[in-house]
Amino acid sequence: MGVNPVLVTGGAGFIGSNLADRLARDGHRVRVFDALSRPGVEANLGWLRANHGDVIEFVHADVRDHAALDAAASDAKAVFHFAAQVAVTTSMTDPAEDFAINVGATFALLEALRRRREREGGDGTPMIFASTNKVYGDLADLDFALEDDAYVPVDAGIRAHGIGEARGLDFHTPYGCSKGAADQYVLDYARSFGVPTCVLRMSCIYGHRQMGTEDQGWVAHFLIRALEGRPITLYGDGHQVRDILDVSNAVDAYVRAWERIDVVKGRAFNLGGGPANAVSLRQLLAHMGSLIGREVAIEGADWRAGDQRYFVADTRAAQGALGLDPKVDWREGVARLARWLAAERRLNIVLPADIAA
Repeated sequence: MGVNPVLVTGGAGFIGSNLADRLARDGHRVRVFDALSRPGVEANLGWLRANHGDVIEFVHADVRDHAALDAAASDAKAVFHFAAQVAVTTSMTDPAEDFAINVGATFALLEALRRRREREGGDGTPMIFASTNKVYGDLADLDFALEDDAYVPVDAGIRAHGIGEARGLDFHTPYGCSKGAADQYVLDYARSFGVPTCVLRMSCIYGHRQMGTEDQGWVAHFLIRALEGRPITLYGDGHQVRDILDVSNAVDAYVRAWERIDVVKGRAFNLGGGPANAVSLRQLLAHMGSLIGREVAIEGADWRAGDQRYFVADTRAAQGALGLDPKVDWREGVARLARWLAAERRLNIVLPADIAA
């Protein structure tokens, strides 16, 4: 497979560390580029090094250091760009930082790959970009009905399949603007400069190595609070629906996008659990309560800016182009995450024996 490494920016983060592990297991050298600014990511880096040793090369740097980013990409055979400012709330309090990280660093990375392609010739270095469903805005124009504690679309096509890539972009909040602008730059560098890029617009990803907070990684955050017997704050009415996707399925999609870059370059795909893995916040909390054997305490708060009452990805395009494997059922995946979190945090909790292992 060659000696050139695969660059994973944000490679000590939740999805990045899972992808780095997969790539290392597949026989690739992996260059993890991370500022280690989020709590818990040092543990992910330690886990990668313990499992893979020198196969993991670590670059401790911030993506706003464009020279370091250029150097890290200079000999990479592929780039997976996960490093980002990930919280809508943070973007509202510091939009300049949000822009510098999400737009500025992505642009700098694209420029590094464009210059390298012009210098070296050939097809160029593939770059797969982690985008978000927030590029579609709050979907306020859609009509919803309330059924069984969950918003469901009135439109029969959307109810059956979810939101497709043909949906118009509508950036809300500075976070939506910065990720959306980066998304569009990544696609255009394939059109304008021939850099082989692909964009995956993710719904809510959850799973092992997720250090959940209220602003990001909310499935793990809910589970941590529930396991520790602390109340969970629901912003809005809790009927919001998301199609949650196990990280193993997400990682597989990123690898397939690289493997099929000649076919999918210049394209964006919605990546999520799809209708079969759509669940409202209240339904998810009820399931968590059944897992831990007690009702989860809930506190209410106002809606947050740009929140979508419903987002379920239409994954048919990604399924067809990337040849994805069947998705982990959300009930099984959440149970697995509950077990992992309880063990990782050394919680003295006996979970029901029938939780999927």
